[in-house]
Amino acid sequence: MTCQMIMRVALAAYAIACLEACVSVEAFAEESAQPNVLILYADDLGFGDLNIQNADSKIPTPNLDQLAREGMRFTDGHSSSGICTPSRYALLTGRHHWREFHGIVNAFGESVFADEQLTMAEMFQQQGYRTAAIGKWHLGWDWDAIKKPDAKTFGEGKKKGYGPDAFDWSKSIPDGPLDHGFDSYFGDTVINFPPYCWIENDRVVKAPDTIMDTAKWKPIKEGNWECRPGPMTSDWDPYQNIPTTTRRGVEFITSQAETDQPFFLYFAFPSPHAPIIPNDEFDGRSGAGPYGDFVCETDDACGQLLRALDRSGQRDNTIVIFTADNGPERYAYARDEKFDHWSSQPFRGLKRDLYEGGHHVPFLIRWPGVTEQGSVCDALVSQVDLYATLAEALSFQVPEGQAHDSKSLMPLLKNAKQKHRQSLVQNTRQGEYALRDGDWLLVDAKSGYVSGRDKAWEAKRQVPSDDKQPHELYDLSVDIGQRDNVAAEYPEKVASMKQLLTRIREDAYPE
Repeated sequence: MTCQMIMRVALAAYAIACLEACVSVEAFAEESAQPNVLILYADDLGFGDLNIQNADSKIPTPNLDQLAREGMRFTDGHSSSGICTPSRYALLTGRHHWREFHGIVNAFGESVFADEQLTMAEMFQQQGYRTAAIGKWHLGWDWDAIKKPDAKTFGEGKKKGYGPDAFDWSKSIPDGPLDHGFDSYFGDTVINFPPYCWIENDRVVKAPDTIMDTAKWKPIKEGNWECRPGPMTSDWDPYQNIPTTTRRGVEFITSQAETDQPFFLYFAFPSPHAPIIPNDEFDGRSGAGPYGDFVCETDDACGQLLRALDRSGQRDNTIVIFTADNGPERYAYARDEKFDHWSSQPFRGLKRDLYEGGHHVPFLIRWPGVTEQGSVCDALVSQVDLYATLAEALSFQVPEGQAHDSKSLMPLLKNAKQKHRQSLVQNTRQGEYALRDGDWLLVDAKSGYVSGRDKAWEAKRQVPSDDKQPHELYDLSVDIGQRDNVAAEYPEKVASMKQLLTRIREDAYPE
């Protein structure tokens, strides 16, 4: 071989090496880039409402079905509670609500976050993310800071409220999203609680000037308004909630494509929670009445947000999580009777209940390059686990004492067959708990119903009446609908699970 030939070979080898090095550097850069995170959080949505999870569903959910096909679908995913404030708290802190409180934040209620608590949003802030919350908050604010000293109330009980003159609307409202890790907020805090107006960051966009009056709105399409009395802007239209917040979400996602800063967007829907108010263009989209149409509108909004990721070129570097705060409201009983659509299929129970239907919710994660497309995971998982999962994605060391109940889902996201948690505690009201231990479900109460029984539904679904035992025990491996209470047959299992429940409540989950 001549010297000239040797030189050419050497130069070619060098060029190939340089090209491989560049490719390796680019691949490393892509792998090490901080992923965006988009959490889509539905309100009062049943496991069986999604078409991909229920062959008998009367509700088309094409966008969420597609999201499931593009990522990982968890068949045994749970919220922390059967009601909304506790589940939102647990998701954003990695800590079960029942270690601190029970129940929801009522109208003009204070924040549930302790000052020393590191929320998920604060974790993202510390890692250089732009953080935003859009939609329902329902975690409290310091409304007393803007309440006038001479503020008077009217009415009694649930009809008790404040008028628009009770607050100084020109002031900023402390202890809300901006004080707990979010750089920005836009929403109406809670769709059926006052004040009925838009809030941007920590101030109302327009000062309320009247008292809420549902007669001023278009008629409701199913159920009741369930709106607490209080201040409202005279032009308030609850039907514009989803269109307006979705538009703001699309704008936020699109704007982030113009910067190198990663983002965390917590987008919390008001739907399909009551009031059930699908916009006219969605009427008749489902075979499950207005509720089903409201789910269709929620699915459509998810599609708009997901397409914004696609158009802006951010899809491949964005973790998308879709889940819900609890199961469907009691209107589901009448819906099943009228339309033969059971929102909690295949489970027993609804919102508030300790039965699986109260908290066993849709749970989807799409992480390009990590989750296998179309994968299904049957492991027991909880929304409290999202904190540790995202911390691991960021290589963030969670400080001691934070995210007490969170366990990273990362092994499952890479391999759906990996083992995860063995046990999980559920709770809605003080003194009543449910415990999952593998396939066993213990209801540590006289009944798993919190919202109450519906005897007609039980007869239709062949659910036996209450057997009056002090506990309920179900083997979900053979009785996913929780019909056969076997507590009397397995007293040792009841005793061991009660001991485990006490241990978890007093300390932590076993390793």
